[in-house]
Amino acid sequence: MTLFHAVLLFVALQRGGELLLSRLNTAQLLRQGAIEIDRGGYKFFIVLHVAWLIALLVTVPAETAPSWPLLGLFGMLQAGRIWVILSLGRRWTTRLIVLPNASLVMSGPYRWLRHPNYLIVAAEVAILPLAFAAVAIAIGFSACNGLLLARRIRCEDTALGLASYHIRETLPHRN
Repeated sequence: MTLFHAVLLFVALQRGGELLLSRLNTAQLLRQGAIEIDRGGYKFFIVLHVAWLIALLVTVPAETAPSWPLLGLFGMLQAGRIWVILSLGRRWTTRLIVLPNASLVMSGPYRWLRHPNYLIVAAEVAILPLAFAAVAIAIGFSACNGLLLARRIRCEDTALGLASYHIRETLPHRN
């Protein structure tokens, strides 16, 4: 197995594990009275991420030497991904789930950023292909991801603003 294949396998296994964790957390949140927002839009994220990995697999020659600094940056992004998941705990999910009357999480990276996970994912979508010289994949999938994220962030911000009357009161002002 080449390094390239090992990295793709790692990412695929990681995403698969996250989908399982997300499914467990989603079920628990729904039992607690949470509601899913934009259920129909979720499938586009799944398609995008599967297509991203497949595009890398079929277009990047397996023996391509990585850019070690970019691969290292990708590794650091994985630490950021874990930080986000740990910060949200049982409220972390890949879906857009809103638990009415729950306050926003304001710990971990959420102290400084409103959507740290989306920033991490956007960076991953660009950096992993660039680490293996797949510039077209980085550009194309980043553009598609950006469009999906822009829509999702609008949906999420609207849902969180309407989920409970006290969310606006507890949300710190951010510039």
